[in-house]
Amino acid sequence: MKRYLSLWFPDWPLTRLRRERLSRQTSSPSGAPAKPRRPFVLTETGPSGLRIAAANSLAEKAGVTAGLAFTDAKARIPNLTSEDIDRAADARALDRLAHWMIRFTPLVAIDGSDAVMLETTGCDHLHGGEEKMVKAIAALLGANGIPCQSGLASTPGAATVLSRAAPGTILPDGQEADGLADLPVSALRLSGEATLLLRRFGLTRIGQLYGIDRKALARRFQSKSAADKVLHRLDQALGLRHEPLDPLRPVPAKSARLPCPEPIATREAIEIALEQLTGELCADLTAFGQGARHFVLTAFRADGTNTAIDVTTAQPVRTPKHILRLFHEKIDRIDPGFGIDLLLLDAHRTGSMQVSAAALSGDLAASDTDEVALSALADRINAKLGAGTVSIHQPAESHIPEQSERREAFDGALAEAPQPNQKAGPRPLRLLARPERVTVMAEVPDGPPLRFIWRRVARSVVRADGPERINPEWWTHTAPPQGHSPKGVSRKWLSPKLDKRADFDLIAEFRRSLEASEESAPVTHLPRARDYYRVEDEAGRRYWLYRDGLYEDGRGGPPDWFVQGLFA
Repeated sequence: MKRYLSLWFPDWPLTRLRRERLSRQTSSPSGAPAKPRRPFVLTETGPSGLRIAAANSLAEKAGVTAGLAFTDAKARIPNLTSEDIDRAADARALDRLAHWMIRFTPLVAIDGSDAVMLETTGCDHLHGGEEKMVKAIAALLGANGIPCQSGLASTPGAATVLSRAAPGTILPDGQEADGLADLPVSALRLSGEATLLLRRFGLTRIGQLYGIDRKALARRFQSKSAADKVLHRLDQALGLRHEPLDPLRPVPAKSARLPCPEPIATREAIEIALEQLTGELCADLTAFGQGARHFVLTAFRADGTNTAIDVTTAQPVRTPKHILRLFHEKIDRIDPGFGIDLLLLDAHRTGSMQVSAAALSGDLAASDTDEVALSALADRINAKLGAGTVSIHQPAESHIPEQSERREAFDGALAEAPQPNQKAGPRPLRLLARPERVTVMAEVPDGPPLRFIWRRVARSVVRADGPERINPEWWTHTAPPQGHSPKGVSRKWLSPKLDKRADFDLIAEFRRSLEASEESAPVTHLPRARDYYRVEDEAGRRYWLYRDGLYEDGRGGPPDWFVQGLFA
């Protein structure tokens, strides 16, 4: 049995604007004097001109309501003040409010442009029952100047209807049909045209839709889709059709909460609360034989806002001391504001832990590396310098030296040693970040270098070993951009294939263009073979050089030389 609480905020754009202005006045050093209340509306440009989007109570008393043309509103209230509605600001404020409601349940979703839906299943006992929980939420919102109407039921649709038409109602499970029967059909989240058409048919209450023949109802609407929408909303409210929620954030695997009797605002108080939350959460994880890789600490302020910090670990952990040490670097990022009245610690990405007794001595250990200690060290570095700071090089399937490994974030597991290539020659201890071009003088075109200039220093070669040829990986080569092909010729004509008989002239023209281009200018975009040499200079320093390309290989101009690594 799931339970849903709908919180509807009537005139949300006006509420958002009023709280924003009040916040500005509070933060002002002098404090601006309060202005007397006057008829006020928010306007919005529509297909037929400027119309009223929202009106305060004084304007509504004079007959100005949403949807009225602004010219008609000015005729009724000459001194009417107005302002353009800001839908984007309203949406951002509603999103912040929805995140603040996570203090009551982890499953919170935004419902339209002026409501929030909470799945309160299993959360009411934290507040002494559903009735006390609803009262606590209403009191908290009221203290922050946010009027709301609530409804609690076993389906999101029924909760929405109750919040609009019967605020404050808590409907027991299984009584959706009886509880909604006398409520107006306009609360079913229908369009204005559908509601107006139902009223013309004399269908003003939801209960009148129960016994009516569905095919007959569909015939009364101009389109089948309009009738299906009415029946779809009705089935959702009655629980006959599932209505999924789109929560703001994933549900944590484990969670611990700590309400504060008095708002706290010091680092010491936050550390004491975090220590208590961490111990409770780790005890819960231990009971299930699990650990977590992601921990999120959310601080809910008394002014209706919240802030959060998080830490990640390479492997699942459940040691309170280690988790507290990671959070220690980030506690200063929490701004308590006017005080924090609730702290919430969530555990995400849980998994089983490999627990084994430590070896009595290093000689008896199964490995020379303590992976637990290594992961803890990586966690502390990432917490201090930022996530992803610690990385590891993993082997990659490539013959090209600079592509034979890839850099990945360290996840707690060491890279497996790659299988040695028996045909490959010795590899240098250090590879440069990228090959550096050198000027080489060789005895013969295809022979080893006799002298080369690297980083403006001439070096004479006294010994050399090689070559070791590495051919280009043709299976990874992609076609060059259009601009790199010979002038006026595109190599895309090879796919799809042309018919040899029907396109004989076109194929011949392409072939002549390619041959003429290759004779006038070599194609430089093709990958080339590499010849690697180990060389030693007069000072005994050893280098790993390679010649990129072969002479007259048809893949470019003269070969270039590069130094790529250094031997010990």
